[in-house]
Parts: sequence; C-alpha cells; structure tokens
Amino acid sequence: MLRYCFSLLVLGLFACGPATPAEDPAPASSGDPAIDNLTTAIAGDPGNPDLYRQRATMYYDLENYDAAIADLTSALMLDSTRVEYYYALSDVYLDYYRSRLALRTLERAAALDPDRLETQLRLAETRLILKQYDDAIASLNQAVRLDPRNPEAYYLLSQVFVETGDTVRALNAAEEATQIDPDMTDAYLLQGELRAAQGDPRALEYFDTAVSIDPDDVIARHARADYYRDRGDLSRAIEEYRRASFIDRQYVAGNYNAGLLLMELDSVQRAYGEFNIVIKNDPIHIRAYFYRGLASELLGDEAAARRDYDTALRLAPDFTLPQEALARLNGQSPQ
Repeated sequence: MLRYCFSLLVLGLFACGPATPAEDPAPASSGDPAIDNLTTAIAGDPGNPDLYRQRATMYYDLENYDAAIADLTSALMLDSTRVEYYYALSDVYLDYYRSRLALRTLERAAALDPDRLETQLRLAETRLILKQYDDAIASLNQAVRLDPRNPEAYYLLSQVFVETGDTVRALNAAEEATQIDPDMTDAYLLQGELRAAQGDPRALEYFDTAVSIDPDDVIARHARADYYRDRGDLSRAIEEYRRASFIDRQYVAGNYNAGLLLMELDSVQRAYGEFNIVIKNDPIHIRAYFYRGLASELLGDEAAARRDYDTALRLAPDFTLPQEALARLNGQSPQ
C-alpha cells in the first residue's frame, strides 16, 4: 500500500505551488522507439509538462500503469492547472483498480474548475463505481445544471437508479436520455432490460431500436439474443449470437452461447462447431474446451473428449466439470 500513500502525498503537493519533477537518470532504451524519442525530448526539455503527458499516454496504452502514473505526476508538478492531466491520471487509476485515488484526482480537478461539465460527469461515474450514490446524484445534478440537455448525465442517472433499485426513475432517466439523443444505444438497451425484467412485451422494441442504430454493434445484438433466449426462442437467440460473432470474430461470447443453446436442443454436432470456433479464436477459453469435450463424448469420440477435458484441467486445475467428466469416462464415481 506504499504506492497509495505516496500518491496521496504527491497529490497534496499540487496545491503547494509548482515543483520540479525528479530528473530522470540516463535511461536505457525501452525498446519502443516512440517512447525513447519522448524520453530524449524530456531530457532536453525537462520543464515541459506535455512531454510527460505524451509519454504517459504511451505507457498507459502499453498497460505500464506505474510509469504512466509517474509521468502524469511529473506533469502535474510542473503545471497543476491542466484539467486534462487530472483526467488522464484518473483514467490510469481506474484501469489500475485504484478507484479511490481516481476519485481524489477528479475532486482536485473539480476544485480547480467546478463548472466544467466533463469533470462532473467523470466524478459521477467514479462515484457510481464506488457506490457513493448520493454523491453521484449530486454530481449529476450539477452536470444537468450546467447542461440541461446532456444525455450522458441522464444515462448515468438511470444507472444510479438501477443500482439503488428505483426502476421507475431509472426508466424515466433512460427515456430522457434517448429523447435528447435518439442514437444513444446504451440507454435503449437499459430500457429493454428493465422492461424485460418487468415482463413488458414492449421490451423487444428497445432492443430492435438499439440494433437498428448500428447493426454491427455486437453488444446490442448480444443483448437482443439474451432476450430471445430468456423467452425460450432459442432458434432466434442462436442466430443472433452467431451474427454477433460473425461481425467480430474476436467476440467469442456469441459462438459460445450459441453452442450452449445448441447443446440444449441436442444439436451436438453443430454445438461442437461453435465451441471449435471459440477455441480457434480464444485458445485459453477454459469452458469452451470442456463443452467441446462434452460434445465429442456425446458424439462417441472418447479420445477427443479426454484431450479437451485434460486441456481444461491444465488451464484450471480446480475446474470440477472436467474432473467429473474424466471420472465418468474412467468408470469412477465423482468425488
């Protein structure tokens, strides 16, 4: 937890006036020419905060979060008035599972400029992550005061109400978001999910609208597939799941779910094909190995089944389903 304490100390320094970042020692090559070029530029102009911000962005893209935090801290030491530096630092903290540090960073940005809409929206989203619902609503009320027609504010408000169990207000806020921005897919999907949970047959209209906005949106298609599945329309659900994965071959969740439903329909050969696609595109998808193995077992190919069960166990030694399957094939009783 030393990083936490150090970061708080550094953030506290921002309010005390400009400081000079520690001088980099002569750096070894990072292996990335763009980063090395920036490192050279920083050595020649160490008082330029934007050079640190640029290098932090590259480190962030490489998921080198410690280096990104160090560079953004240096940038803020040189210029603590740049709100975008606080935004960048909060993004790093969020992706680094340091949500409370992200919140503290955004609170300093808000102290710098409380009437900046983006700051209030970011504060609300981070407070929502931390389940600080009253504070999130306060930030969103401030955002709406600044821009009464901001759809993101209403969409975030709908998410707060979902998490606090107020379905009526969640629906109202999501509807307001789509009235302001008729292309806000996420707000339509949220309305569809809430209405489906209520048994409202109009739910499908919201999923249809979301898909019509962008027919290549795999999230919208997956959500509509889930709706079909939950209502027992398995054929349409399978078609929709497969369509999502056809749009994006790396989106293996569609093939995987299609395979599960095909198993339910006793279409084992087709299910095997779907799990096979999953494994080709995601070679460490543990459950796909198990279910492909199960399909092979049902199709009478015991050797192939054993191979897939063994692979699933190598990837996840405590996974009970392949353990039980192998015990079954060996004529043993499950443990």
